[in-house]
Amino acid sequence: LVQLVESGGGEVQAGGSLRLSCVPSAGVSVNCIGWFRQAPGKEREGLAAINKRYGGTWYAYSVSGRFTISQDNTKLTTYLQMNNLKPEDTAMYYCAATGGNCPESATRGNFRPADFFSWGQGTQVTVSS
Repeated sequence: LVQLVESGGGEVQAGGSLRLSCVPSAGVSVNCIGWFRQAPGKEREGLAAINKRYGGTWYAYSVSGRFTISQDNTKLTTYLQMNNLKPEDTAMYYCAATGGNCPESATRGNFRPADFFSWGQGTQVTVSS
């Protein structure tokens, strides 16, 4: 089972930026990576996904235009660039992986946690006003 390791979280003021990173701990390649977040008392929310083989990307409407998912040239590390952060972006952020192509639901902007089989431990993002 591929384990994922997130990093890059922290505390930032509203309007600031952070870049999160996600690396498979086993050093193996997975084809679809998704980013999710979960705030206290709320359900896990899907944000973005990338097909690492073909480079296709998809976003939830709530973060489109502010967040960008990408990968490095080796296709090993996946990033989530977050700009113009707002206090409501405060949450634990997770990356997750699934085999094959990204789920069809994700390509329609509907990111379902159950479609992803491997998860990281999360990295905390706190945005202060």
